[in-house]
Amino acid sequence: MSKYDIIVLGSGPGGYVTAIRASQLGFKTAVIEKESLGGVCLNWGCIPTKALLKSAQVFEYLKHAEDYGLSVKEADKDFNAVVKRSRNVAEGMSGGVKFLMKKNKIDVIEGFGKLKPGKKVDVNGTEYSADHIIIATGARSRELPSLPQDGKKVIGYREAMTLKEQPKKMIVVGSGAIGVEFAYFYNAMGTDVTIVEYLPNIVPVEDEDVSKQLERSFKKSGIKIMTSSEVTQVDTSGTGVKATIKTKKGEETMEADIILSAVGIKSNIENIGLEDVGIAVDRDKILVNDYYQTNIPGYYAIGDVTPGQALAHVASAEGILCVEKIAGQHVEALDYGNIPGCTYASPEIASVGLTEKQAKEQGLDIKVGKFPFSASGKASAAGTKEGFVKVIFDAKYGEWLGCHMIGAGVTDMIAEAVLGRKLETTGHEVLKAVHPHPTMSEAVMEAVADAYGEVIHL
Repeated sequence: MSKYDIIVLGSGPGGYVTAIRASQLGFKTAVIEKESLGGVCLNWGCIPTKALLKSAQVFEYLKHAEDYGLSVKEADKDFNAVVKRSRNVAEGMSGGVKFLMKKNKIDVIEGFGKLKPGKKVDVNGTEYSADHIIIATGARSRELPSLPQDGKKVIGYREAMTLKEQPKKMIVVGSGAIGVEFAYFYNAMGTDVTIVEYLPNIVPVEDEDVSKQLERSFKKSGIKIMTSSEVTQVDTSGTGVKATIKTKKGEETMEADIILSAVGIKSNIENIGLEDVGIAVDRDKILVNDYYQTNIPGYYAIGDVTPGQALAHVASAEGILCVEKIAGQHVEALDYGNIPGCTYASPEIASVGLTEKQAKEQGLDIKVGKFPFSASGKASAAGTKEGFVKVIFDAKYGEWLGCHMIGAGVTDMIAEAVLGRKLETTGHEVLKAVHPHPTMSEAVMEAVADAYGEVIHL
């Protein structure tokens, strides 16, 4: 039996980052992976979807070349080549993780790992033991009873990335990050797209102003949006698929080539031995403390299998914190109120902290500032004037309660707000920090200035 200090079950952005940090701290480390290094994020999620979205964005630029004083005789696309580029990007990133495992002297054990009592893991009949076992098995597309996925006419995000043919008509059920990103991609490629969302607003976790702006932008691009609606039944017996949709006005039937189910994710906790070890679970989440220890000593869990936000950067942060605690370092519990969320459609969305509605529900006296990119010199020059930056401050103490952005490149701008909040920056300190001109990031400073009645360019 091979013995390790730390074994990590799963090699997604939680698992492989955890393993590297463990190795850096001097632990003899192994990673168990049943498929491809990098997990869903690198192979079927974060990275390849961004490659698809970039192709869509470039295609849109070509179609609007005249807006930039350029001439393109005819903008066309090769759908299969776009998909192939995305897969190549994913393969390159997975290869990069393989290199990192070798560089950090981490053993990669291929196969399906099952937890055993006594701090052991069985991988295809071979047992491995460790002082500490960290579960990082991630999640998969969640299925609704009314919307079973057959992988052909009713698909999840995985199939949506590798379709052999571009559908003429698609229904996207769910408008979280996955749903709106694929809705944007397929619409930009020329597919007739309809979004069906159960809640009153698309991207429902975002500030309402952001949700409304994205809905306007999507409708302008030709995407149909049905909110307060749900798919109650699907018929796949014909050449395409028929969806029965319950709306506020009653039922209606809609036909499409494909339905993409993007209604969330389901944790991968089945058949990994949790019951054999006695690890406590609540629904499909493994219960952990602030340092990701389960109720059974020597067993830990991070990432999508735990109750925190199911985001790649959260899994990475949790894993690093977990192994640093194991190493005896002084660590602070992760602040889940300061986790940025990003959606990479066009326009992009990025946010952190409280929405205006949440701040008011907490009874806080707030100052709200908003700066539209239509007033930004850089946005005008780039031809990306859609969207805005919105900030929320506590009126009494100046605490930066929330920041919400929609527009070009905002996923790269949100870090300013995350760092500012971490350092307990006040609104006046943001105003006195000189922002470069002309940049999109000036909109953050201008939005703060608006909150305090000092805005210059509005």
